[in-house]
Amino acid sequence: MVLRLYDPEKDKEAVHRIWFETGWLEKDKEQIMDLFIQGTRPMVGEMDGEAECLVLCTPGTMRYLEQDLALTAVTGVTTSRVARKQGLARRLTALSIAQAVAEGAEVAGLGMFDQGFYNQLGFGNGGYEHWVNFNPARLNVKVRARVPRRITAKDWEMAHASRLSRMRRNGFCNLTPPQITQAEMQWTTNGFGLGYCDGPNGELTHHFWCRAKNVQDGPYSVTWMTYQNYDQFLELMALIKNLGDQVVLVEMCEPPGIQLQDLIEEPLRQRHMTRQSKFEIGTRAVAYSQVRICDVQKGLSKTHLRCEPVRLNLELSDPIARFLPDDAPWRGVAGKYQVTLGPRSQAEPGADPALPTLVASVGAFTRLWLGIRSATSLAVTDELHGPPALLETLDWALLLPQPRFDWDF
Repeated sequence: MVLRLYDPEKDKEAVHRIWFETGWLEKDKEQIMDLFIQGTRPMVGEMDGEAECLVLCTPGTMRYLEQDLALTAVTGVTTSRVARKQGLARRLTALSIAQAVAEGAEVAGLGMFDQGFYNQLGFGNGGYEHWVNFNPARLNVKVRARVPRRITAKDWEMAHASRLSRMRRNGFCNLTPPQITQAEMQWTTNGFGLGYCDGPNGELTHHFWCRAKNVQDGPYSVTWMTYQNYDQFLELMALIKNLGDQVVLVEMCEPPGIQLQDLIEEPLRQRHMTRQSKFEIGTRAVAYSQVRICDVQKGLSKTHLRCEPVRLNLELSDPIARFLPDDAPWRGVAGKYQVTLGPRSQAEPGADPALPTLVASVGAFTRLWLGIRSATSLAVTDELHGPPALLETLDWALLLPQPRFDWDF
């Protein structure tokens, strides 16, 4: 097996085959895949002279409270039919992350096919996403929307800029290369968008991008929504309400900080009336994102908490090292640290016997640090242990807004 950078002249046909075999690519969509790859750092695993595994990592940022962390987003891990169960995907993903960290990445994130696999590389589960199905005609929005601008796939540049400049909260991710948005818009079945160019130079300030399973009456699915303030959010919801004279069902991910049920008339009655129908109303919750810290010292240096300083020893385990070659430029974050959490946080190598000790896997610590779950909760369900008094102190110190990627990848 050979792990190396993708060579389009040599590997293009092979990686197309990988995506066909995994069901990620449809006929005549190869050019869109090639465009998407341009926005990534692609690596392949080669067997018998052919690329049989493809891993894509995309550079970006993740918001931690008011700070930006350098992010590597794992935007694709696929293995051909002939290379399954050879450990190729784990090894290639681990090396791809190591290369990204060597180039400055401080955190890594991904969307999982199921929990368990990427935990082997140190990832921990993100928080729940709430997907809400509603009848747009029953939205309780008092705002009257102006006539919007029609957004098409040709408007990918302004759409990408709008995504990058949207209101951002804890955990929000931006994928920097514009090819990512361009490819996503071209991939969308029956895709369309509506929005407003209210920027000082005519920039697209708020919009949504949508796909339609059935153009006539839905369901419609809001792929993303961008806005810079909540007045803009309400105007976009008013636009969606305007679709209700024809469209029966809209699906969208609940925006961070918003409880969509507040804007829906008689949500429980509608749920009962539409149960088991094609247009069933309701909400489902699922956690499908995962994240891990890749540089403890840099990550903690950007951590500014509104609490009295808390000092502790941290003993981290990190399973990713076992999947990395001996010459990898980074070998994970396992080790002992002296940690201070507070307005000026930091992590230094070593241990102080006078301090309480927190023992954790990198995935569990990442979930604690980002505010995904509390210390006392993680001590029950994940690989995190410490004195009860320390766990309770960390519960209050890291009581943060629930982090959300707000960008599916």
